[in-house]
Amino acid sequence: MNFINSLLAFLFSGFMFSQAQPSVDFYRAAIHIIPDSSDKSLNGEVTYWFNVLEKTDSVFLDAKNMKFSSVLVNGKKVHHTNTKDRIVLYKKLKAGKSYNLTLDYYTIPKQTVYFLGWEDSISNNNQIWTQGQGKYTSHWLPSFDDMNEKVEFDLKLTFDKDYEVIANGKLKDTYLKDSLKTWFFDMKSPMSSYLLAFAIGQYDRKKLIAKNGIPMELYYYPWDSLKVEPTYRYTSEIFDFLSEEIGIDYPWQNYKQIPVRDFLYAGMENTGTTIFSDAYIIDSIDFIDKNYVNVNAHEMAHQWFGNLVTETDSNHHWLHEGFASYYALLAEKELFGNDYFYWKLYESAKRVQRLNNQGKGEALTDPKASSLTFYEKGALALHVLRIKVGDKFFKQGIMAYLKKYQFSNVTISDFISEMELASESDLDEFVQTWLKDTQFPFEELKLMLASSSADLQTYFNLQTELMSSNAGNEEIISKVWRSDLSSGLRQNIILDYHKSLSESFITDAFDTKDLKIRQSLCITTDRIPSGLKKQFETLLEDKSYITIENALYRLWVSFPEDRIAYLEKTKGIIGLPDKNVRMLWLLLAVLTRDYLREAQKTNYTGELFGYTSMINPFEVRQNAFSLISEVFPLTDQNLKDLVNASVHHSWQFRNFARNLIEKLLKDDKQKQRLLELSKELKGKELRYIQSKMEVE
Repeated sequence: MNFINSLLAFLFSGFMFSQAQPSVDFYRAAIHIIPDSSDKSLNGEVTYWFNVLEKTDSVFLDAKNMKFSSVLVNGKKVHHTNTKDRIVLYKKLKAGKSYNLTLDYYTIPKQTVYFLGWEDSISNNNQIWTQGQGKYTSHWLPSFDDMNEKVEFDLKLTFDKDYEVIANGKLKDTYLKDSLKTWFFDMKSPMSSYLLAFAIGQYDRKKLIAKNGIPMELYYYPWDSLKVEPTYRYTSEIFDFLSEEIGIDYPWQNYKQIPVRDFLYAGMENTGTTIFSDAYIIDSIDFIDKNYVNVNAHEMAHQWFGNLVTETDSNHHWLHEGFASYYALLAEKELFGNDYFYWKLYESAKRVQRLNNQGKGEALTDPKASSLTFYEKGALALHVLRIKVGDKFFKQGIMAYLKKYQFSNVTISDFISEMELASESDLDEFVQTWLKDTQFPFEELKLMLASSSADLQTYFNLQTELMSSNAGNEEIISKVWRSDLSSGLRQNIILDYHKSLSESFITDAFDTKDLKIRQSLCITTDRIPSGLKKQFETLLEDKSYITIENALYRLWVSFPEDRIAYLEKTKGIIGLPDKNVRMLWLLLAVLTRDYLREAQKTNYTGELFGYTSMINPFEVRQNAFSLISEVFPLTDQNLKDLVNASVHHSWQFRNFARNLIEKLLKDDKQKQRLLELSKELKGKELRYIQSKMEVE
C-alpha cells in the first residue's frame, strides 16, 4: 500500500467517519451466514443495495476483525482497505445512481455472537445467539455502528439440520443439503442493524395469533413444556393491550421470543425477535417470586419505542428505555390493577430519590446516565407528562410522534414538539424539571401519586402521623391495619415498620394468608421469637421459593433442636432457576450434626461444590460461589471455576468473580494456591490471573 492509501486508510478508520455517511443511503441487504461451532467462527456473504445522494469517491462499512475474500461493486472488484474496525471502498460513485456491494468474509467474533455448550459433554446444551446492543452487530456482519442507517435486512442461515434456527422476519423457506439446512428469513421494513439477531439451539414452539392477526411464536426447550404457560403467562394480553394503548399497529410481520442460556441482560428487543434469559423459564410456584411479565412487556413495547422510532444517538436514550419501562408498567396495571401500578411507581421513585440523596442525581438527557435513571426515572417522567397534558392529548401526541417518525430516527425535541402540538401547551417547564435537571422532584411526585392512589395517600398519612403523634407506633398502625387495606399497603407497612410490631400483631398478620404479606414477615425477621415459632413453621408450606428459603434458614438458626425436622420437610425442593432452596438445603444439611452419614455428607458436599462448574448457568454458579465462600474454603476445582468465571461473557457475573478473586488474593495462602493453579491455566484465564499477580 503506498503512502496516499495508508493515509486514506487512517483517515477513513478514524475521525472522518465517526458520523453517518450523508452521501449514500443503504436501503436493502441480503445476508447469508454459516456459523461453525468447531472454532466459533462465521463465514458470511452480504449484498447491500444503496443510492448515491451526492457524488463521492468512497464508502465504508463497520467490520470488526474480518477477513474479506471478495469485495465487489456492481459485480466488479474494487480497491479497498481493511482495518480491524472498518472496510473502506474507493470508487467514484455518481449522484442519483444505485449500486450494489457484495462482500464475502470470515470472522471469529470477539463478542456479540456467543457459542455456548459446544465444549462440554451435556446433550442438548449447545446454543449460538447474538446480542448487538446499540452498535455491536459489526462484530459478525459488515454493517453500521450508527442507529441512523436503517436497512431492510433479509437473512439466510445455514447450520446443522438437527437444530432450530430463529431470526428476524418471516421464515419464507428452508432447504436441505446433506446434514445442513438453510433457513431464509424475509423482512419487509427497515431497521437499525443493532436490532438484527439470530438464535440457534434445541427448541420447540407454541404459536399464538394476536387480535390484530399478528402471529406470535413462543420458543422453549423441549424438556420445559410444562413451564410454557407460567413463563409466557399473559403474553397475548400484553400484546393486545399495547397495540390498543399505543394506538399504532404493530409494525413488524410477526413476533418471536427465544430464551437462551447465560444471556447478558434480562432481554433484548431485536426487531420482532426478542431474546431473553432462560432464568425466566419458570414454574407456577416461581411465578409469585420471579416472572417474565415485566420483561416481556418491556421488550414488546420496544417494538414501537426503539425499533419503529429510534434515537439518533445516546443523548436521547430516554426515548427507548423510559418509554418501554412506562408502557410495561401500564400493561402490568391492566393485568394486576391500580394498586400494583402505583406501588411500583412509588418504589421506583424511592430508588431514584436514594440516588439523588447520595449526590448522584442524573439528567435524562445525559448519555452516560445509569440504567436506574433511563428506565425508572424515565418511566416516572412519562407518567408526570401524561398527568400534565391529560390522557387524551397524551395518546394523541404518542400516535402523531410514531406516525411521523416511523422507520426513522428521533430526538427528544422531536417528541416534545409532537406533545406540545397535540396538547397545545408549552412543555418547557416539564423538560427542564424532569429531563434536564439532575435533581429529582420527589415531593412533587408523591403528591401526584397520592392524588391518584388511595393506598399511597393512606400510607403517606400514616408516615406523617407516626412522625408527629405521641401515641405508640403499633397503636397508630393498628388503627390503619384494621381498615380495608390492600395487600400492597400491608406489605409496605410490614417492610417499613416491622421493628415496631408486637408478636400479637405479627400473628394477626400471618392469619391474612396473603403470600406476599407472609413473605414480608419472613424476610424482615432475623431471629424468630419462640412465641412465633409455629407461625414461621407454616411458611415452609407456602407456594413461594423465596419464602421457603428464608424461612428454612431462619428456623434452622433460631431452633437448633428442630433442624433435622426442618431439613426433612424441605428435602427435595429445588426452588427458583438459580436453585436457591436446594443449595441452602445442601449447605445446612452438611452443617447439621447427626443428620447425615459420612457417605451422604460427601455426596451432598460434592453436589453443592459442583454447582460452580461452567456446565451450569451463571446464576447457579454465582449462588454457589456466594454460599460456599462464606462457610468453606474453595476447593482447587472451585478456584479453577472461579477463574473461568472471571472471563465470562456476562459482565455482571465476570465482575462478581473478579471481586471474589481480589478478596482471596488478600490472603497469602489463597494467593499461593491461585499461583500454583495458574500453571494449569491457559488463554484468557491465564492472562487474567497473571495480570492480577503482577498488580499484587
